[in-house]
Amino acid sequence: MLDEKKGDHYMNFIYVFGAFALLAYGLQVVFGMKQIKHFNQIYVQMRRKGKVAIGRRAGKIKAGTIVMFAVDQNGFIIEARKMQGVTVLAKFRLLPQYIGTDIHYIDNYHPLVRNENKLVQQAMLNAREIYLRVELGNYQEESLPSPLTMLGIQFSLWKKQYLSRKRSVE
Repeated sequence: MLDEKKGDHYMNFIYVFGAFALLAYGLQVVFGMKQIKHFNQIYVQMRRKGKVAIGRRAGKIKAGTIVMFAVDQNGFIIEARKMQGVTVLAKFRLLPQYIGTDIHYIDNYHPLVRNENKLVQQAMLNAREIYLRVELGNYQEESLPSPLTMLGIQFSLWKKQYLSRKRSVE
């Protein structure tokens, strides 16, 4: 009788935990879609003003960062925004101090850039680099391997490690 009650509590815990995990995943998807919509709205807004240089610094453990500069035909920043955060609740914030700055001079030596945190600095340098490469006409989008391809590569590495260990034991 006592073991039966323990089993019931365990099953109830599993159901509650599963429901909680599904709810958390659903919320992640909904908020992620809202963040993408927000990104697209800001991008379209800025694109109406001129070219848009986008820089990013992906965050695995730390906050991810995206910087966008709307730039006129002479390379001067018309509007600047950044989005930084760990969660899908992060939104774009204005960076008015960069308006009127020549994007060509956005580097580690620029006094405004030096006041930003490392991730924002890296995203700004990325935006500048991509802008310069596009300006020169030699920019190509880097394509990342699909998750399925990455899984295949990881499996091959594990297989090689296993076989090398097996050979070293023999």
